Amino acid sequence: MAIKTAIGLMSGTSMDGIDAALIRTDGEDIVERGAMGFYPYSSQTQDLLKQALEDAKGLESRDERIGCLEVAENLITQLHVEAVTSFLKADELEASQIDVLGFHGQTVLHRPEQALTVQLGNGDKLAKATGIDVVYDMRANDMVHGGQGAPLVPIYHNALAASLSDELRAHMPVIFVNIGGISNITYIGEELIAFDTGPGNALIDQWVQAQAGIPYDQGGMIAAEGNVNERLAAKYLTHLYFEKPLPKSLDRNDFQPLKSGEFGLEEGARTLAYISAAAIMRSVEHLPETPKLWIICGGGRHNPHIVADMKKLAFETDSKVIKAEEAGFDGDAMEAEGWGYLAVRSMKNLPLTFPKTAGCKAPVSGGLISLK
Repeated sequence: MAIKTAIGLMSGTSMDGIDAALIRTDGEDIVERGAMGFYPYSSQTQDLLKQALEDAKGLESRDERIGCLEVAENLITQLHVEAVTSFLKADELEASQIDVLGFHGQTVLHRPEQALTVQLGNGDKLAKATGIDVVYDMRANDMVHGGQGAPLVPIYHNALAASLSDELRAHMPVIFVNIGGISNITYIGEELIAFDTGPGNALIDQWVQAQAGIPYDQGGMIAAEGNVNERLAAKYLTHLYFEKPLPKSLDRNDFQPLKSGEFGLEEGARTLAYISAAAIMRSVEHLPETPKLWIICGGGRHNPHIVADMKKLAFETDSKVIKAEEAGFDGDAMEAEGWGYLAVRSMKNLPLTFPKTAGCKAPVSGGLISLK
């Protein structure tokens, strides 16, 4: 199949900004990874998105734009236009050299039980403003066919797994772990299985924002001064979501933030980091075989406590935890690369989701295409 050049654009549940990544791919086996860039959201944009999350709770259809949602969508689209423009300039590229943009948009509501998922972002406006074709709204068609609409990147993880070194491939089955605001895994063994595992960075971010007025616990420095509160950890880890059978996925608001006044700043940050790790490792309860290798990507891999807790828990099952970079990947770029890969698959009408990754009844493609 012909190789396409794509830019994947990801703005995740952490709501910290836009990841952009260049990828050349046939949407199947060929993956050539290129440059990446990060374009942070201002505090004002983050405040608007937090309000959008609240307003979105009143949505009953994907096309409604109540409250501040229309304003937020216009802003998100414009910020993506600026991100693409900056990305092209930084890498001395012309729009004519890019075949497609894979545009995730900003998720403000995800209710798989109602087959309702809403990502803010106008694909038509992005295509016209950048002069590049856009594939967007890639989750909805999976839901039409009985799926959860998430996670979507597993098929890209599967392509990356084929490029692992012989040394690492000896550790199959392998799991790719994406720790964003919510964490999800892709299990690659005799079959491909994926699902959201639980809170990633979101609860930690919400806690330190509320208690210290800072956006996140950089390098786990706050958590380093605290200890794990076992009672608090047990409270979160007995959430009914962990017992729920597959397929399953989460909305950012499914796990409630830690309440102010109950715990100290440091203790709360350290405990929430442990909860993120333990929730990920509990995923083995839903898998056919205990993985031998865990590859961590996403912002959560920068929190040393999450990583250390995962390693300790993995050691108990005789498995190994490494960061994406140790496998030859870019853990910050991987999800954005995945959206570029998915955009190419969508253009070729190849499946994006599968019964054991998102729960659709049969493999199904998806996405809407906006022409430049």
